[in-house]
Amino acid sequence: MNFDHSEEQLLLIESARRFVEEELYPHEQEVERTGEVRPDLRRRIIERALEVGLYAANMPSELGGGGLDPLTMCMLDRELGRASYALQYTVGRPSNILQACVGEQRERYLFPCIRGEKTDCLAMTEPGAGSDVRSMSCRAQRDGEDFVINGTKHFISHADIADFVILFAATGVDETPRGPRKRITSFLVDRGTPGFEIRTGYESVSNRGYHNCILEFDHCRIPASQVLGEVDQGFSVANDWLGNTRLQVAAICLGKCDRAFELASQYAATRVQFNQTIGKFQGVSFKLADMALRLRAAELITYQAGAKANRDEMTDMDAAMAKLAASEALAYISDEAIQIHGGMGLMSDLPLERIWRDARVERIWEGTSEIQRLIISRSILRPLETDR
Repeated sequence: MNFDHSEEQLLLIESARRFVEEELYPHEQEVERTGEVRPDLRRRIIERALEVGLYAANMPSELGGGGLDPLTMCMLDRELGRASYALQYTVGRPSNILQACVGEQRERYLFPCIRGEKTDCLAMTEPGAGSDVRSMSCRAQRDGEDFVINGTKHFISHADIADFVILFAATGVDETPRGPRKRITSFLVDRGTPGFEIRTGYESVSNRGYHNCILEFDHCRIPASQVLGEVDQGFSVANDWLGNTRLQVAAICLGKCDRAFELASQYAATRVQFNQTIGKFQGVSFKLADMALRLRAAELITYQAGAKANRDEMTDMDAAMAKLAASEALAYISDEAIQIHGGMGLMSDLPLERIWRDARVERIWEGTSEIQRLIISRSILRPLETDR
């Protein structure tokens, strides 16, 4: 499969690299120190991203977005992934599932997100329901023309800056041969809706400045017009989102790998010990070889998934392989990059210790490495299984 970049892709990569170096890198230390992205800084990054055409690049051009295909989005996300997550996330990529908006929902939610006027967040995970989504207890009960929502969500990324939440809640139960199976519906819930509270979440070792929150719903009443998609069909919406999000995570991991590998290579080529550069020692040079190998393998798997997504052929297995390969390559490469730097690698003067800390969450969120392996193995075995 040929992944040679087109002229347009090369120009995009160059533009994105320059944007990251000029607009994001200078603020990384501040975000690490304060644990915040200042509102005025966030606004400036959004405005600059809009100016250069990087904002909402994942959304179709006919809706006002950048109209990039999935493979080209991987290339853009890879460049953005080089920077602190809190900063690169500000270069908005609205949730793809907002394309399910209809009628007035488009003017109220979809288009403002594409224009950089509003920010969305997704609320699925609960204290008792992580990977097992159907065990969620947050529920929405029909009451006339409204739904009344009760329950708790946690680990909800950037809810503190979101204008509204794309909420997944149980709306019924089906009896199946394997036992009760909850029906899930997705809703659009505005910040400030009575009965909806956003609370500070947990302190995390990864992604300083990019916060997780706890969402509390206590008899929160919203009209049926704020259902996203069809009632009881929330999983159809969610599945479309999960594949794209796992591909995005993989691409961002590649960007972090690039930065860590470049720092390690440069250091190995210039650091002198025992009258020679340390890269000439086999113990270091072999590390670089293994890092390059894992990065190349993760790149090929991710880009293949992106190319298949371009043709609407990407499977759950493809997305799972990309996310698994890239996140585990990042864990290895960031760790070895620090080893090559020795003690200096752990100092905050360099971005390596941040990349190393931030790498840890990539094997957990958007589906743990174990869940990705489960998806892959099931995809292999199901065609071979026969009824017994």
